[in-house]
Amino acid sequence: MTTKNSILFFTILSSLLLTACNNNDSGNTPLTSQKTIQKYNSETTLTGRVSNKKGNIRSGEIKATNSKNKLIATTQVNKDSHYSLTVPAGTELPITLTFSPTAENTDQDKLISVAIYSSLKKYDINDLTTLIAKKAKSLGGYTHSNMSIAADSTVGVPDANKTSTGFRGDPTKQYGGWH
Repeated sequence: MTTKNSILFFTILSSLLLTACNNNDSGNTPLTSQKTIQKYNSETTLTGRVSNKKGNIRSGEIKATNSKNKLIATTQVNKDSHYSLTVPAGTELPITLTFSPTAENTDQDKLISVAIYSSLKKYDINDLTTLIAKKAKSLGGYTHSNMSIAADSTVGVPDANKTSTGFRGDPTKQYGGWH
C-alpha cells in the first residue's frame, strides 16, 4: 500500500470510527427509543357500561380527566347503564374516566377506568377496573407495563381453585372456559 493510499485508508477508517461513537459524555446511552405519547388524533367517542357488585348503575356522572387532572369532558350514565363521551382531538393519554353517583344514589362508590390506548374506544367502568387503576397508580402511574402488572395481580384464580385435581367434567369450563 502506498503512503497516499494508507493515509486515505486511515482517514476514512478514523472518520467511520468517530461517526460510530456517541457524543454523549455520560456513556449511558439507552438502548430503547423515547416512548411516544399516544393521543387521539381526531375527535373520539368513548363508550362503555357502568356497573358495580350490585349490578348495573343507571344514573350518575362520568368525568374524563387528563394526567394533570384537567377536565376534558363529562356525560351522564343513561338508564341502560351505558355512557357515551366525546374526547376532543389532540387529547393525550392516559385519561381517567371517573364515575360519580348522583345525590340520590349516595350508597354507590366512585369508580374509575383508565384509557391508555388511542385505538380502543370501549371502556367499561366497574369495581374491577377501579382496582386495576388504583394498583397501577400505586406502581408509578398509568403505563402499559403498570396496567398489565396491576391486571395480572388483581385478576386471578382463587387459591382453592388453582388445580384441576379431582375435577370431573369438561376442563375447559372449570375457569369460565372458551365454550
